[in-house]
Formats: sequence, C-alpha cells, structure tokens
Amino acid sequence: MVEREYDTERVFVRAIASGSYSLRQELAMQRADQRVFKTTVEPWHGGPQGWHKTLVSPGMGLIQTLQCSFQELSPGGRSQKHGHQNSALLFVLDGVGYDVNDGERVDWEAGDVMLVPGGTVHQHFNADPDNPARVLIMKGKPLYMFAHLIFQGFVEKAPKDPVPGFEDWHPVD
Repeated sequence: MVEREYDTERVFVRAIASGSYSLRQELAMQRADQRVFKTTVEPWHGGPQGWHKTLVSPGMGLIQTLQCSFQELSPGGRSQKHGHQNSALLFVLDGVGYDVNDGERVDWEAGDVMLVPGGTVHQHFNADPDNPARVLIMKGKPLYMFAHLIFQGFVEKAPKDPVPGFEDWHPVD
C-alpha cells in the first residue's frame, strides 16, 4: 500500500458499518440529524488569493453523494489550475470573473450558474481588481471517489503570493 500524507483527514464516503447495520437504523439516524449547517462554524483554508470552506460533505454524517463548499477569491485573485473527473456547478454569489476550461474562457458574474464539465482542466479568476468574488460549489465528487474514478490533479498550484495591495486580505464570515 502506498503511504500518503494529507493536511487533514478527508472522508469521501462515510462508512455504514457496525455489528448490526440496518437500513431502518440508517434512515432513522438521517431523519434525526441536523438540516441546517452554520457556515461560520467551518474554517477557511488556503490563501492568500483563493480561500475555500467546506459546507457539506460525507464526513459530516448526513449526506453521502454531494460535496458543497464556498470559494472566495481576493480582488484580482485566482485559484489553482486543476482537473477532476466529476463535474461541478458553481453558483456565483458575489463578483465578476471568468474561468478557463481546457483553454476556453468562460465569463461569469453574480447570479450566474456555471458548469465545469468533468475531465476539464480549469482555473477560476476574479476579474474585479477591487472586490472579492464568492462562489458556491456543488459536486457529486463523493460518488466518483467511491467508484474509484479518482483522476484528480493540479496543473498549477494556487499562488503563494497575495495580489499587491491585498497582502492582509482574508474572507469575512
């Protein structure tokens, strides 16, 4: 087995296992679990140009098939350039910017929903030099991981240097 190191423990599909597993027990647990998740509870990760916060994932216990997160880009900032097999929907909450998907520029603004097709190499850019951009990302990544469709990788890591003039910028909850 190959040893891997990760910054944090990651759960892609929660185990449904114990000595007496039953669908009735699982359904009762799901119905009794919380339905509202406070976004301020989860910490922001990343920086200095792109920040990310997990909102819902299999590791939280209730949902197995979706992963949802916020991404916030600093004014003039950009994300890492990466690819994965699963598609992703990005709902633009605030800002204006664009993505580059397999070399094609796709412009977006607040209120838009953008599809990142599975298997594309893509990167997110905030086109506003003065204001942050914030997107809600929804994807079925846990299902892909469960099925061992695990092609995922970075072409270019996120910038390590802040955008000049925004050295101390951090998302606000």
